Parts: sequence; structure tokens; C-alpha cells
Amino acid sequence: MNTNVTANKSALLVMDVQKGIVARVQDDDYLPRLGRAIDAARGAGIPVVYVVVGFRPGRPEASARNKVFGALPPGAFTEDDPNVALHPDVTPREGEVVVTKRRVSAFTGSDLEVVLRAQGITHLVLTGIATSGVVLSTLRQAADLDYRLTVLSDACYDPDPEVHRVLTEKVFRGQAEVETVEEWVKTAAAG
Repeated sequence: MNTNVTANKSALLVMDVQKGIVARVQDDDYLPRLGRAIDAARGAGIPVVYVVVGFRPGRPEASARNKVFGALPPGAFTEDDPNVALHPDVTPREGEVVVTKRRVSAFTGSDLEVVLRAQGITHLVLTGIATSGVVLSTLRQAADLDYRLTVLSDACYDPDPEVHRVLTEKVFRGQAEVETVEEWVKTAAAG
């Protein structure tokens, strides 16, 4: 599995690993695995970019027509909601970028593409919750934007294990390399 990781061209995206979302994760090993990927990226000089979903007070970005965001309770995932914060196990270090998105894809309603372009990033390593949500939507949009892609299958989580399996074993492979954290850590360390 040759991902040809280059420190100044790759970025690790940690997506939607927020308190209110992690609370629904049914895998005690998920955060430690994700932490290993973050540590490996930092050790290899690969930028870690955090992506969170968040809304302004009153959620003017969330249309009532949107089945997901329109159904959220009042105040959910706004700046005042404590569940919007990144989970403490994945706290960004000083200088690491946190991008706020307004939809499912990490690109929609955010300045992610500007951040990546400014750093010369051409290869994205995707992690996050949920595989069928932010990971799928970001992968599709990033592929259309001509990014090289790697998905860390066990650093992604979906509440439906079968959906996760189908996406990581069948769907994603058409547009991305799919590796485990352990496989990617070896590649990242090799530079």
C-alpha cells in the first residue's frame, strides 16, 4: 500500500471528533487509535487539521428542510453548546488549525480549501465520525477537487458496522487508498 506520504504535501484531517458526537461511539479503542495516527502525523511533520461542525447562535445555516440539521434541538452545535468542543483526547496543539464547517462535508461552508491550498497540501488522510457522514462526503468532494486520498479505516467510525465495512472495503477504494492506522503509521514514519 504505497501512499507516498510527503510531509509538506499531506495533511491528516480529524473530522467531527467532538464531545457530543464521540459520546455515541461504541468502540473504546477508537480514540486511542486516532491518537496514534495524530501522534504519527506530528512526528512525521504532517499537519493535523481539525474539522468541527458548528453553527452561529440561532443556527441560521441550518434549514428546516435539511433532514439532519433541521431536526437538531434548539441550540445544538452552536458556539454555546459544550458538545461542540473537540473531545479532550484529541486536543489540538498550538498552531494546529481548527476549521468549522456548516454542513456534512469538511469543505462545505468552511475555509478548509483555503487552508490546504495555502500550505500546498495535495494529499488528505481522512479520519472521523461518521464514516457514512463526514468521511464519505469529504472524500467525494476532495476527489472532485483532485486531492490524493487515504482513508484510515479504523480511525473512522460509523454507528452501523456494516455500512462502515461496505464503505471502507468497497466504495472508498475507488477514490482512495484505504489503510489501517498501524499500516499508515509505518508509512508516515518512513517519510
